[in-house]
Amino acid sequence: MIIRLPEMFVFFYQGERKMAKLLYTGKVKEMWSTDDPEVLRVVYTDQATAGNGEKKDDFKNKAYLNNEISTLIFEYLAKNGVPTHFIKKISDTEELVKKCDMFPFEVVTRNIAAGHFSSRYGMGEGEKFDTPVEELFYKSDELDDPIMNESDAIALHIATAEEQKKIWELSRQVNKLLIPLFDKAGMELVDFKLEFGKDADGNIILADEFSPDNCRLWDKKTKEHMDKDVYRRDIGDLTTVYEQDLARIQEALKEI
Repeated sequence: MIIRLPEMFVFFYQGERKMAKLLYTGKVKEMWSTDDPEVLRVVYTDQATAGNGEKKDDFKNKAYLNNEISTLIFEYLAKNGVPTHFIKKISDTEELVKKCDMFPFEVVTRNIAAGHFSSRYGMGEGEKFDTPVEELFYKSDELDDPIMNESDAIALHIATAEEQKKIWELSRQVNKLLIPLFDKAGMELVDFKLEFGKDADGNIILADEFSPDNCRLWDKKTKEHMDKDVYRRDIGDLTTVYEQDLARIQEALKEI
């Protein structure tokens, strides 16, 4: 049962009455407080965005699909030694996560040329890199998420050299774990964006989500897009593609 009030609601979970406040509204998720100050409740929405929010549309069941896919990926990563903020899924569209002090940048890994990288350097999409390309982007819609390097982050007092070293160690670990998983699922992991934060004990952990919203996936045989590019480029139905992603990941996890 949910009773909505301005920036606050009362909800009943496992027989307990809890008050919660809306802490943050992002492009596709809401963050709510819980009765535990170190635990937040994530609520996925059906909204899809592109171009830093300039393009927006709602897709039925997108919240469920993103929550389900992200849950499976975070559970798989945690099982294989990657520390994450994920605690548990509590409904089709909600999950509990550890509260983090987030680093204000996006950590991007590119295995295959695509998207902005291809347009930035005037190269065609599809070329596999000898080693993954690693990039940082400062999170700012107003500045259009500018690319930054290690010294930029240090100068802006965003992250120390040691913190960045740890972040890249974790990002590389994620890449090594997900490439074979998606390969089993009949897809190529083209590139992906991660976000990191510090938990209450000061540990750097993987946060945010992992879904087709923040990665590029191509069908291994047809090279068809299996991610949010179908929406960005108007080349397919987002819900149908995400449903296929979920089914493939579920099957791959049974074999890996």
